[in-house]
Amino acid sequence: MKKHQIILACTAVFILLFYNESVGINISIFGVFLTLLISYFFQEKFVERSHLTLVITSILSCFAFAWYGDAASFFALALSILFLQFKTQDPELKTIQIFPLIFLNGITSLGRVFIFDQWLPQRKIHNDFAKKLVAFVIIPLVFLGLFFVVYSFGSDHFSSLFTDYELDINLPQLIGISILGFYISFSFWNYWVPDACYQYNPKLNNDFTNPSEVKNENTFSFLDLDFERKSGEITLLLLNIMLLVFIGTYNYEQFFEVVEKTNLSSDTHERVNAVIFSILMAVGVIMFYFKGGFNFDEKASSLKTLAKVWLGLNVVLIISAIIKNSEYVSYFGLTYKRLGVYAFLILAIIGLVISFQKINKQKTNAFLFNQMLWYFYGTIILCSYVNWGGLITNYNISVNKGVEPVFLSGLNFNDEARREYFKKNNLDGKYAEAVREEMISNYQDANFLSKALYYEFLNKKP
Repeated sequence: MKKHQIILACTAVFILLFYNESVGINISIFGVFLTLLISYFFQEKFVERSHLTLVITSILSCFAFAWYGDAASFFALALSILFLQFKTQDPELKTIQIFPLIFLNGITSLGRVFIFDQWLPQRKIHNDFAKKLVAFVIIPLVFLGLFFVVYSFGSDHFSSLFTDYELDINLPQLIGISILGFYISFSFWNYWVPDACYQYNPKLNNDFTNPSEVKNENTFSFLDLDFERKSGEITLLLLNIMLLVFIGTYNYEQFFEVVEKTNLSSDTHERVNAVIFSILMAVGVIMFYFKGGFNFDEKASSLKTLAKVWLGLNVVLIISAIIKNSEYVSYFGLTYKRLGVYAFLILAIIGLVISFQKINKQKTNAFLFNQMLWYFYGTIILCSYVNWGGLITNYNISVNKGVEPVFLSGLNFNDEARREYFKKNNLDGKYAEAVREEMISNYQDANFLSKALYYEFLNKKP
């Protein structure tokens, strides 16, 4: 199929799936349809294992959204399909460039759709075609319209043949869905990559192109390389000493001082925030000192050693924060935010390990971003596949922590455990679960394309 045929076919499928429907299984079906189109028409470009991996994650994310229909599974679906399209169509470009391109194409597609030679086939219109159009279509329609008006005035029955019925079509919605479907399909299949992206792409490589030619240039014009190297050593030495002191005081306050439960929440938040800023600054310090020629500077062995010690101490700090968050969970139970803290701290450890690899294997700064992109993507995928609301509810009930009725009613996809707990403790109808039950009922009564399958397997509450 040609580009314009794929765009029009996707638009037609979008209209069939979304006309008179709300968001639900239709998004999953459309996502599977796009994935299959990419896999079929561009299968010759599937040359890397990552292509097959993205096909699998795209299909699984579509199923996850069909089941849950929540934001996490939607982002997993959208990113998987966009990554697959990008890696298939422009494999030479770094995947991290997809984010500015999504924003750019979201705006430019509004104008590029009128540049017909970019997506419509070039066809010459001969004079014979124009003559046939006028003679066989336009002239007969004009006379037909004129005589229809005359005959309508002369016979009510004749007029009623064409006027006494209504099409059951929501025309404004149909037009809106058609425009939206065409816009999405056009932006997806006919996206634009500026030349600047190709020119900038070499700077995003994980490795230096010619290490022997990389010059060790000073960052500041008023400092030569020896002074800058020594400055880095002094800076990292002092940072290591200060971080050691901070880890000592941090852990003393955490494990040896008696903290009231009422202050545990604020203390935990403050300490986790300190860890977050420490990690961000740690990565920034590494990127500042190990750019360009400093990666290959034979005189920078002390600087590298101090940097590795600095990264190791930050890992110790993160482990302390994980223990503190676990203490918080043991007192008050799990929440989405506390799980999010675990996720961030684990990603932080991964980021520090990648920073260590950058120093050890003499990688570019872009290596950090290219690698972390896939770990963030993996985190989103994991968030979309796991029923975290059900996990939180079952854990909290088992330890009898964080089981406030309003809190449990605000969690997603925990309905069987929540209903059982409320029934067991005579809490039915006394708290905010009525809003949740109404939403469940709305999903169960919706049309098939607007459903989320999770709710289909729930019993209707009597």
